[in-house]
Amino acid sequence: MTTTTKPAAPLAATAPRRVGPVALGLRQGRLEITQFLRSRESVVFTMGFPVIMILIFASIFNNEIAPGVSYTQYFITGMIATGLMTVSFQNLGIWIPIERDRGVLKRYRGTPMPKWVYFAGKVIMVVAIGVVETVLLLAVSAAFFDLDLPATAGRWLTFAWVAVLGVTACTLCGIAISSLARTARSGSAVVTPLALVLQFISGVFFVFTELPTWMQQVAALFPLKWMCQGLRSVFLPDGFGAQEAGGSFELGRVALVLGAWCVIGLLLCLTTFRWTTRRDG
Repeated sequence: MTTTTKPAAPLAATAPRRVGPVALGLRQGRLEITQFLRSRESVVFTMGFPVIMILIFASIFNNEIAPGVSYTQYFITGMIATGLMTVSFQNLGIWIPIERDRGVLKRYRGTPMPKWVYFAGKVIMVVAIGVVETVLLLAVSAAFFDLDLPATAGRWLTFAWVAVLGVTACTLCGIAISSLARTARSGSAVVTPLALVLQFISGVFFVFTELPTWMQQVAALFPLKWMCQGLRSVFLPDGFGAQEAGGSFELGRVALVLGAWCVIGLLLCLTTFRWTTRRDG
């Protein structure tokens, strides 16, 4: 009796599993965060600088700037705004030129990966580091300098939308200004002086209304001043709004200006961003 054996069926070709857009963005974000944490200089400067400043200035100036308003209570608003600007505007404005000069962006451009994934990774990194940095600032200030945290949900909501609009504007402006740097080394020279000047004229280190009028007018053209003002409405008593340059915290104008800078930053990104250096054409 003859037994016939059926030939084995060919193995089905395994189709490559598609990665969804959300997973792509999260993978790129995890990569960006890992690269950030591996750069000790970036970690120390971006996350350590605001904490060091709050420790120094709050220890030296422990007086009240208004009845019931300590210097720390005022200063924390500027440090949070500065920290958010540093991790977004300053960090991106320095590191994107480095990646462009090393050919990283050129290689990204040549892969099948959608271009938006690169920017999604940057945004995820900015948000993650910004949240950690802000929590660290609040914890240090509350533990060592008796910072009064916002006591109502409304104030925390204001904190959230000011931070979101501010980070969005600074992130887009950081991506846009990265195209001004001709080489990897020039990124810091372009961005850092501008960031420092804005800190000094925007009410970060000093009470804003005590600055010369012309400085106040120049600062009002940029997002950092409005981020600080919006955050002051969160951490300072309502009555302090009368001491602002406009006679109140002007939250409507804060939202309008920060929203306008989001649009301006987006337009600048779309029209100026470069994937290659000028020498590459």
